[in-house]
Amino acid sequence: MTGFQKTYDAEQARRYQDEKKPRKHRAEMRLVRRAFAALPREQRVLDVPCGYGRVMQELHAQGFQVSGADLSEAMLERARTNLARCGWSGSLERQDLQALRYADRGFDSLICFRVFHHFPDVHTRRQVVGELCRVAGSQVLLSYLSPGSLTARFERLRGRKSARHYTALAELAGYFEPCGFRLVRDHARLALVHSLHLSVWERVR
Repeated sequence: MTGFQKTYDAEQARRYQDEKKPRKHRAEMRLVRRAFAALPREQRVLDVPCGYGRVMQELHAQGFQVSGADLSEAMLERARTNLARCGWSGSLERQDLQALRYADRGFDSLICFRVFHHFPDVHTRRQVVGELCRVAGSQVLLSYLSPGSLTARFERLRGRKSARHYTALAELAGYFEPCGFRLVRDHARLALVHSLHLSVWERVR
């Protein structure tokens, strides 16, 4: 992926987990709970990329049948360790988000959390959304950073060059609708203030 670090080695994976601030993590998991509140608990969910398994732990605690995939073996190893502590048993696979090896509609729902804002170009974004939609039978939950938030506006005013790429909801619709999905809900971590959103897209054809 041009301009984006696609995978992590063992030291980078350790730092990524260790440097996650507890308060931020709790806020993000509240966002995940809100987005999944309306989904049936019997659904088979794929978390991709799953990182060290924090979203998987949350969904497992809610009663979902959750599997994970990531390109980084170091992240997968951390996920296995973390998930074993909460009694989870299931599938963790090494997969590339841009070329998933799962069958069409292989899972009921997919969640892709806190990675989309790293993609700098339209081609990569469209390719990733296409793969998520292909593998999802019912819903895709995708997090993104909204350009309309106070956080994003403040960044622009300061003239800061950021590695984060903001995406308008209308742009996302342009990727999802040709794949047969429509927006049903859009959840903000903190409406109008924080840039992190988690959108829920539903298959209509």
